[in-house]
Amino acid sequence: MAFRFEFDPVNKILLARFEGQLTNESAAEYHDALGKNWRATDARAGIWDFSAATHFAVTPDFLRSLAMRKPTTPGLTSHPRFIVVPVTAGYGLMRMFQIAGDSSRPLLHVVRTVDEALLALGVQSPHFEPLE
Repeated sequence: MAFRFEFDPVNKILLARFEGQLTNESAAEYHDALGKNWRATDARAGIWDFSAATHFAVTPDFLRSLAMRKPTTPGLTSHPRFIVVPVTAGYGLMRMFQIAGDSSRPLLHVVRTVDEALLALGVQSPHFEPLE
């Protein structure tokens, strides 16, 4: 699975767009990259967009263990984050991740569209720029 990060400097939203197959390995790689990009941008909200994911091959046990790990990036848990998953199977997995990690990620939400996440954040016209 490939992913890329974008940032809206006005609204301070970090956006990650995913393509391809989500596996345990790609999820772990993304998790590491997330912390680096969150710190580099000093984001105040995050949207993780799985709309272009073609297959969810990540195991429930791996997602639960990832969810139960306390986030190591300062500020990450005190800002809203949204996981966007329009596909039902992936949506169910990410809801499981949300529920399993509720105590360490209280502001994490799973939604069906990026527009739904932006509406919840009160943002009407974001301008995302690619991050290196």
